[in-house]
Amino acid sequence: MPALASHRKPRPRVRSSAPAIGFTTAALASVTLLSTQSALAAPAPKPGIEDVQKKVDALYREAGTATQHYDEAKEASAEQRTKVDTLLDDIAKRADKLNDARRTLGNYAAAQYRDGALAPTATFFLANDPQSFFDQTHLMDRMASNQQQAVTDFRTKQAEASKKRAEAVTSLETLTATQTKLRTSKQNVQTKLTEARTLLSKLTAEEKARLAELEQKKKAEAKRKAAELAKKQAAAEAEADRKAKEAGSGTGSDTGTGSDAGTGSDSGSGSDSSASTKAEKVLAFARAQLGKPYVWGATGPSSYDCSGLTQAAWKAAGVTIPRTTWDQVNVGTRIATDDLRPGDLVFFYDDISHVGIYKGDGMMIHAPKPGANVREESIFYMPIYGSVRPG
Repeated sequence: MPALASHRKPRPRVRSSAPAIGFTTAALASVTLLSTQSALAAPAPKPGIEDVQKKVDALYREAGTATQHYDEAKEASAEQRTKVDTLLDDIAKRADKLNDARRTLGNYAAAQYRDGALAPTATFFLANDPQSFFDQTHLMDRMASNQQQAVTDFRTKQAEASKKRAEAVTSLETLTATQTKLRTSKQNVQTKLTEARTLLSKLTAEEKARLAELEQKKKAEAKRKAAELAKKQAAAEAEADRKAKEAGSGTGSDTGTGSDAGTGSDSGSGSDSSASTKAEKVLAFARAQLGKPYVWGATGPSSYDCSGLTQAAWKAAGVTIPRTTWDQVNVGTRIATDDLRPGDLVFFYDDISHVGIYKGDGMMIHAPKPGANVREESIFYMPIYGSVRPG
């Protein structure tokens, strides 16, 4: 039987969509190429050398602030450690006394157990004579009183020992918190210094030269301002000397008044002389440290941070000042910049994170920053916060 013919219409062939796919691929490729070209054509702008300088200065300043936190925590940690050690020694001594009191009570208890106890009436009838009974009763009363005192002493010593143990626990907790702050401050300093060094290491030779040029301009401007201050101070000193001479010649006409004035003058002169002597010692010490490296947290004798140097210098003059800039700024008398004298302390930045020793003529001796040595510099190299005169 012949095969039946199919009544279905032949399905028309669908033409390949290759051209459409090719167009899509080309479009995607174009977008990718444009994106790549756009990325290559617009790289992230490189910071200018002035911006780099500001960033590096800011990082060193932040490191200086972190250094003061470190100094503060280090000093507090040392003080707290001393307090804890003292408390532990006291607890050990009190434990010995408590044990002695405990042994005394034990001896009383053992004696009472061995000897037993009779009622007072039985003791009276068993006594050889009434007088011996009363004598024995008096002795027992005294023994009972001693026992009671021993109990009281034991309880007192026990309470005192418990109080000292509680104080020691609190002090140890404080010490732990202080040591944690110390570690955090140390890490912050290291992080800021690493950032600054990394930033500087990426500069080209040309950029480094440009940065050095900017630094020289900054120092030159600071020295110019220092010279202006020196000139102003010299003029003020000359004027003060002139007025002093005029006042001296004016009071000389009256013998009695001149004698009284002379006495007052001698008193002031003695005070000024003492302050001047201290300032000379401070500056002599500071000059002897020139060239020694800045090391954060250092207090000498081979290296210093800024407040470590100022503290050591004034200590050489017989004056004790605190460890950190934040505490040093509150010591002594506040002084205006125009009235600065050698030996005064000059503080910098709004957060009071740096300090130097004024040497006269608008200049100071200070421990600047990591990587630098103790040196002389204009006080106008950094923004001044204020100044004090210790002693």
